[in-house]
Amino acid sequence: MPSLHPGRIDPVTRSDFITASDKVATIGSCFAQHISRKISELGLNYYVVEPGPADASPADRLKENYGVFSARYGNVYTVRQCLQLFDRAFDAFTPTEDAWEHPDGGYVDPFRPQISPSPFATVEDLREDRARHLRAVRDMFTGSNWLVFTLGLTEAWRSTLDGSVYPTAPGVAGGRFDEARHEFVNFGIDDVRRDLHALIEKLRNINPTVKILLTVSPVALAATFERRHVLTSTVLSKSILRVAAEEAQQTFEDVIYFPSFEIITSAASCGRYYDDDLRQVNRIGVDHVMRVFEHHFIQSDAIRPDERRDDAPSLVSFSNEPNDVVCDEEVIEKALQRSGLGRVTA
Repeated sequence: MPSLHPGRIDPVTRSDFITASDKVATIGSCFAQHISRKISELGLNYYVVEPGPADASPADRLKENYGVFSARYGNVYTVRQCLQLFDRAFDAFTPTEDAWEHPDGGYVDPFRPQISPSPFATVEDLREDRARHLRAVRDMFTGSNWLVFTLGLTEAWRSTLDGSVYPTAPGVAGGRFDEARHEFVNFGIDDVRRDLHALIEKLRNINPTVKILLTVSPVALAATFERRHVLTSTVLSKSILRVAAEEAQQTFEDVIYFPSFEIITSAASCGRYYDDDLRQVNRIGVDHVMRVFEHHFIQSDAIRPDERRDDAPSLVSFSNEPNDVVCDEEVIEKALQRSGLGRVTA
């Protein structure tokens, strides 16, 4: 029996269709940006609640992280970070540390420290921008028909004062690491399961009909703080996230797992879906994942041929390169090498 060509592998066994009128929101790690782009290219309703200034160019909006995700929260790597973002948006959690000083002057938001290339001039400016942002996040959670959540990591840094989880370690893109106030955490399966279930339940309380599409990022860790090889940390982290996603799918209605992780990491691909760094997914891999996604989740009559477009709409600040995604791992890796906070093992 002839073997199936790797490009034709399709492991999807559960799907649902996104209609032309559905508002599709995205959140999570870098890989979620590929789905954002695909939704936009197909002419569907990519739900962006923070589009940025109307007179700004796509390049300028990209620099300021407008349209990269549905709201301007940047990469949300852990489930705990996403759960806390939800609570902050609905005034259920107010972190103790709400501003970090930038080494070049000004201030950055601890929960999106790289959201802009320039720091805020004053703490008041930062707080005003964050208040607008959280209002938009609230609109995104309440108004979306679909939420695509890409689970990325289990390792994180958090505050010992109130448990706040940050996308990068204090001192990497602002602030200062203090052993008395900050600590490393690696969330286990019980943590991730509990956080994901809590997030889904809270979301359903304010948006009962929303459908949730879960994916696991196939991008490997660039560094690990654990005393082990980064490859081992990667496999453990992705395994925990995959199990949590599966259990959420089995527990809740209208929660669907989409196997982008399996498509990219399958042995049948022989590694051809990764760039030379063996971490970032290349054009061939992205195209395969998006081809499967379109087949199972986009009805052919939901869009007309003239609605398809090769470039993203002006609302979204993507270039035409599928790997032009906004990630934080590179700056984290450099900071770890510079500071000695952790180990970068490849």
